[in-house]
Amino acid sequence: MELSKKLPIMIVLGVESSCDETGIALYDTQHGLLAHALHSQVAMHEEYGGVVPELASRDHIRRAIPLMEQVFRQAGVPRSAIDAIAYTQGPGLAGALLVGASIACGLGLSLDKPVLGVHHLEGHLLSPLLASDPPEFPFVALLVSGGHTQLMRVDGIGQYTLLGETVDDAAGEAFDKSAKLLGLGYPGGPAISRLADFGDAGVYELPRPMLHSKDLNFSFSGLKTAVLTLVKNRIANICEQDKANVARAFVDAIVDVLVAKCLKALKQTGLKRLVIAGGVGANRQLRDALDAAAQKRRFRVYYPELEFCTDNGAMIAFAGAMRLQINPDAAKRDYAFNVKPRWPLEEIRTA
Repeated sequence: MELSKKLPIMIVLGVESSCDETGIALYDTQHGLLAHALHSQVAMHEEYGGVVPELASRDHIRRAIPLMEQVFRQAGVPRSAIDAIAYTQGPGLAGALLVGASIACGLGLSLDKPVLGVHHLEGHLLSPLLASDPPEFPFVALLVSGGHTQLMRVDGIGQYTLLGETVDDAAGEAFDKSAKLLGLGYPGGPAISRLADFGDAGVYELPRPMLHSKDLNFSFSGLKTAVLTLVKNRIANICEQDKANVARAFVDAIVDVLVAKCLKALKQTGLKRLVIAGGVGANRQLRDALDAAAQKRRFRVYYPELEFCTDNGAMIAFAGAMRLQINPDAAKRDYAFNVKPRWPLEEIRTA
């Protein structure tokens, strides 16, 4: 970003622990991302079919310090070299957030370094700026993950306007629940997308909820219910090809809705840049459909690097650094901390 050349140079440590991934990273505003490390808890939660909050919190405790030591070794800088520590303050699982917050604030106290609580979704929203070809402001952003599906207008750091959001299930949640109905286990999103590649288009028709609504909101609960009904009607003799055909129908339906709403948001705002962020942003079918629409409608679409689509420390370090460059006093040396399991993105503003 050209603006960063005129702003304070700093190294920020990022700590992410909002759900089932422990992420640590070091970001240098002059040299970029120095190092990052991530541990996923997928294997641990798989046998339960979803995230167990208590187990997630305990695993963050085990993983955070070794990952931090790994990152400092990879970056080749001492702990004393950092200028601030950014941690995910919310939203997320309360216990998991508390682990990251306590580690960040404890380290800040021991090093006499300021700390800054970062909004998890702001991290996702800004993660495409870590790419080699980052978008310029303003742009429309689709935040699409297991817990959130929102369309935002982004005019700058901390300048976010909500355009539309899901009224029930998020897109990623619909992916996981539908995958479970097909017996694909956890995490379901990537599994159902892979299975869809073997399905035939048009064998089954599923609804596109709110596709033609006049607003930019989403609804995916009905789509999940339609999958349930379809599977139950064929449960006695459903074969692997049938499962693939259902998966194809589901993915086609959800991609159609997401693409249509993105196009409508671009038209309403008059903008020509679209950013996709969040775990579902890694979905190949969604990327292919958006790339095709972008070529036809003559707009640019930007994605995070695949390694930064899921939760990670790099996006937290980067978001913290961007806020501190604008306002170096945003980080505090008050090491008493609180977390915000529920925290609407539109509530945050650049100080």
